Amino acid sequence: MLLEKILQSQGFGSRKYCQQLIKNGSVQIDHQVCHNPKQNIATDQLCFQVFGEEYQYREHVYIALNKPEGYECSHQATHHKSVFSLLPEVLIHRGIQCVGRLDQDTTGLLLLTDDGQYLQALTHPRKHVPKVYHVTTADPVTAEQQMRLEQGVELRNEKGIYAATDVQLFSTHQLAMTIHQGVYHQVKRMLAAVGNKVEALHRHQVGLLELPELPQGEWVYLTPSQKQLSQNAILDESLL
Repeated sequence: MLLEKILQSQGFGSRKYCQQLIKNGSVQIDHQVCHNPKQNIATDQLCFQVFGEEYQYREHVYIALNKPEGYECSHQATHHKSVFSLLPEVLIHRGIQCVGRLDQDTTGLLLLTDDGQYLQALTHPRKHVPKVYHVTTADPVTAEQQMRLEQGVELRNEKGIYAATDVQLFSTHQLAMTIHQGVYHQVKRMLAAVGNKVEALHRHQVGLLELPELPQGEWVYLTPSQKQLSQNAILDESLL
């Protein structure tokens, strides 16, 4: 691939700007300055430097972010900060998107990517990727409420029954629950439907991928094995 195209694909800017970076001597491969934008470079295992900073060529990016409270999952945030403000500009220029959304007051595992097929595989209605949430409630969780969450509840303006699996009580006001859909405010609405209220909500897991050990607001690239774990999905035959 042409060096100028490599830089453009990795989010460094327009073709013209990438050409200028190269001609200015700002780009190195194997710590050797490259001046020819038209130089053909093999992308397999390619590492390069721009302004002295190390980068690895990635056809697509897959990111896990530990989302803090007070951030919106939108490029055009209206009332709070955008989660994209936590990422470097080169990722934003690649057109990276959130895989699903978390409310501004929900914390935890947020996946982001520029791979449309991966995004669709995790968000398509027929792909019921399990998501594990840790919930803090306003009132003590009763045995009846736990049973109703597992049996399923109706949600206003939604069709069907919405049930949680693996509902585990950590304490009187804390539980973990797994959902397999992803309708608007699902966990909050399910708790409200059984007569309780969510005080704090944290997403701990998507598919079989648990939130990596990250401080809030920090992110990492997923390894190929982590990416595969996140794609653990169940095909809903009833929707075929």
